[in-house]
Amino acid sequence: MRILITNDDGISAPGLKVLAAIAADIAGPEGEVWTVAPAFEQSGVAHCISYTHPMMVTEMGPRRWAAEGSPADCVLAGIHDVMSDTTPDLVLSGVNRGNNSAENALYSGTLGGAMEGSLQGIPSIALSQFLGPETRDLPTPFEASATHGAEVIRRILALTPASGGDYPLFWNVNFPPVPAARVKGTRMVPQGKRRGTCFTTEPHLSPSGRRFLWIRGGDQRVAATPGCDSEANLDGWISVTPMRADLTAHDALADLGDAFA
Repeated sequence: MRILITNDDGISAPGLKVLAAIAADIAGPEGEVWTVAPAFEQSGVAHCISYTHPMMVTEMGPRRWAAEGSPADCVLAGIHDVMSDTTPDLVLSGVNRGNNSAENALYSGTLGGAMEGSLQGIPSIALSQFLGPETRDLPTPFEASATHGAEVIRRILALTPASGGDYPLFWNVNFPPVPAARVKGTRMVPQGKRRGTCFTTEPHLSPSGRRFLWIRGGDQRVAATPGCDSEANLDGWISVTPMRADLTAHDALADLGDAFA
């Protein structure tokens, strides 16, 4: 198996090293793992692509490339340039430092990379590690994802349909903020919404007196939609959520379609 890996934390991020080890396990001794990752951190860019300016792609080592672009850019570069001789069999994005469950999924560059892989017709999975008090003092905060990642990916691949239609499935996997031994198992759950919290801005003055805004995330441990991804994570479960790039609200379309008849 030929696997393309990327992330949004940057090519030097420790989570990418964890993903490379997971990918090597999945690919097997006869397989190949190719890395095309952002040269600099690209957190929060979602499915952004560098449509209006070119990007430099630099070879950093055998099967290892850095791109001055987003995770979706990296997947495009990997498929159509770096690995243009043979399309990869699988795209893996992560392991993100921090969760991409609930509303975080909408902002996530990690998911943006997996989404682009699915739009290119390749099975694609985003992986993220929820952080919390129980992961703070571990030798690596990625212990749960490093231990359980390969098994979860194999289970997902066994469930992925051979033909996904115009908008094939891609998968959002979040590992809970606990040591590997305390992971309870895996649950297939919907994307949730943390209630009463959202991204905000915080103003700061520079030393020269200029006013700038920082984007602040909301509380990651507040109650969320019952039975959803973030609730499962906080209860010690790995969450797996099937997703599509189709943004149509099909329930509303059915209810409101007669309004324009």
